[in-house]
Amino acid sequence: MIDQPLNRRRAFAMLGGAAALLAMPGAAFAQAGGSGAGSALPSGSGALAELSRRLRTAPRRRSFDTVPFMIDRRELWDHEASDLLLSYRGDRKQMWESSDIGAPWLNLMREAMNGQVFAHGHPDFLSVAAVHGTAHLALFNQAMWDRYGLAANAGGQITRNAFVAERAGVSPTDDRQKVDGFYGAGNNNIATLQRRGAVMVACHDSIHAIARGIVTKAGTGSPDTVAADLTNNLIDDVVLVPSVVAYLVELQEAGFTYAKAS
Repeated sequence: MIDQPLNRRRAFAMLGGAAALLAMPGAAFAQAGGSGAGSALPSGSGALAELSRRLRTAPRRRSFDTVPFMIDRRELWDHEASDLLLSYRGDRKQMWESSDIGAPWLNLMREAMNGQVFAHGHPDFLSVAAVHGTAHLALFNQAMWDRYGLAANAGGQITRNAFVAERAGVSPTDDRQKVDGFYGAGNNNIATLQRRGAVMVACHDSIHAIARGIVTKAGTGSPDTVAADLTNNLIDDVVLVPSVVAYLVELQEAGFTYAKAS
């Protein structure tokens, strides 16, 4: 049976900061009215700040006992948060289709954000990762990797979910020319991208496919139950949609520029 009550989770409490377009070695950033030390956004990002405020109170559904193979009812996904993304009116917005966990999708998103904010002068730039395939493994917390042996799904070369954590010691005040700093190539991870305003979109179809593989390998269990467990343990701040490949159409219709990250 499906547990339908809504869990309100902060969606952008760690929204982050690409800096103001100022001629200074470090990057100026402004608090975005959120909670936590990481809630910084680019200076001048009024539309992005408003999106973060509204996403922070949008429902997240993470209290399922079971979920079906196909989502066909709105109470099974984060449709309110999705509507906010699709209605975003910032002057630049891009979607990255990310399907291979071993591809440089986080690095490419970081490069796009740096270029849009610092070079082209668009502090309201919104970057959305439409995640499916093996890349979706990065959207589950470490407990799921441990419980279901998800490292094997990642090809065996990746032993844990190291895609989430921010590099120790980095800060939005770092010199943006510092390669190992907050904006640099040495700090490619989901947490920093989220702090800077990026949104990770999770795919129910991928979740259920991963669950079916887990059950087949174990020879026991229910895919609907395992899929519910995986859904309940998505990392913070993601937006769950029925199918990412279907959602790409919605994003394109909403004016997002398409990019293939892997």
